[in-house]
Amino acid sequence: MSDIKLKDSKNPSGPVVVHGYKVYVDRNLCIGAGSCVAVAPNTFALDDENKAVILETIEQETIETIILAAQSCPVKAIIIEDEKGQRVWPN
Repeated sequence: MSDIKLKDSKNPSGPVVVHGYKVYVDRNLCIGAGSCVAVAPNTFALDDENKAVILETIEQETIETIILAAQSCPVKAIIIEDEKGQRVWPN
């Protein structure tokens, strides 16, 4: 994982704020399916524990793509909230 550049090295799975939305991964739910990486490779990668982490290049992805990546997660481990703290996904 040493070549992965994280958005927040202290909180590799977030939360991070991007495009006005808070994005984070529930590491207890994450099973490392990798669908988020396939949909949004500038946002997500899998770490040494096979858990999704958030990359420093997240701003290169649109919020729509990030939401699609979250929706692709089979266990709904990616949580997205709007600027008011309302959950966008999963809802």
